[in-house]
Amino acid sequence: MIPKSANEALRPEKVPEPPKRSRKARSQVVIFLNFVMTVVVFVALAAAGAVYYAMHEYEKPGPLEANKNFIVRNGAGISEIASGLERNSIITDSRVFRFVSEAYLDNDTLKAGEYEIKARASMQEIMQLLKSGKSILYSVSLPEGLTVKQMFRKLADDPVLTGELPTELPPEGWLKPDTYKFTRGTKRTEIVQQMLAAQKALVAQIWEKREPGLPVSSVEEFVTLASIVEKETGRADERPRVASVFLNRLEKGMRLQSDPTIIYGIFGGEGKPGDRAILKADLDKETPYNTYLIKGLPPTPIANPGRAALEAVANPSRTPELYFVADGTGGHVFAETLDEHNANVRRWRKLEAEKAAEAAKAAAAAEDAITETKAQ
Repeated sequence: MIPKSANEALRPEKVPEPPKRSRKARSQVVIFLNFVMTVVVFVALAAAGAVYYAMHEYEKPGPLEANKNFIVRNGAGISEIASGLERNSIITDSRVFRFVSEAYLDNDTLKAGEYEIKARASMQEIMQLLKSGKSILYSVSLPEGLTVKQMFRKLADDPVLTGELPTELPPEGWLKPDTYKFTRGTKRTEIVQQMLAAQKALVAQIWEKREPGLPVSSVEEFVTLASIVEKETGRADERPRVASVFLNRLEKGMRLQSDPTIIYGIFGGEGKPGDRAILKADLDKETPYNTYLIKGLPPTPIANPGRAALEAVANPSRTPELYFVADGTGGHVFAETLDEHNANVRRWRKLEAEKAAEAAKAAAAAEDAITETKAQ
């Protein structure tokens, strides 16, 4: 070591010069690329954050506190649907629903209809529901034995169905009685078309398997007789027997003498008013449907028969019976001879007279009770 003087030791040493900067580091291209990479990283992080937020919002339970119906109209796009969902407080963010749903749907669509959205349903669950098309189903019940006009009245009164009914009534007897399910927005004409097609198929199926040798020569006569059987009894176990009576009478050339045909001849498809009894004078009214006066079948059906009545005529019971009358309990009593039938009629009239007397007695007792109460 070489000794230094005090002055030399206190003198500051010369700082070495910094290394010379690379020309590449001073390049504007490198600086720009570094900036671009930084921006890309920030954008990627922001995008990842946005995707995470969107998926979290999309999959978390929604704000709906109770089940709620939501209608998607025909032709509505996903933007309109998303806005409607947010407006009804079913989802929290329409933009999230729209963008994420579009990614999920790919080429699929959200179906029109009315949907029941469950409480706390997530956006993903709502999208799956609307995609499935499993909208709320309503129903209209059209029982056996109604006329075309009566069925049209029920369709017209239904508040969910839309559109007008056909201006021309379908033929009597050719609308299938059934319970028809439909979604909101279904047109009344669509239900009528379903009923016509269903009845036509049902009649053809049963007619093809009918018992040979029946005294009905056409499908039209078959439906007409089935409509009479339908109106004569509401008991399924009696229909084949009632059909047998009418078929036996047709084979023997006897008049059918069916009260429901008289009613249809007088009141048509509107049906008899509930408070209107069949009068003895009605039996003598000349109409094309009065089977007390005409031979054979009336010109058209008198109602729309169901499957059971059609099958009863196609495959009736094989009995020699020619008569039947109400038994006072909701059913009928059958007879082979006129003498038996007249005895059954007298028994039925006696039961009816007893019922009327009991009803009058009960009414008088009720009136006396009301009078006593007022007197007190």
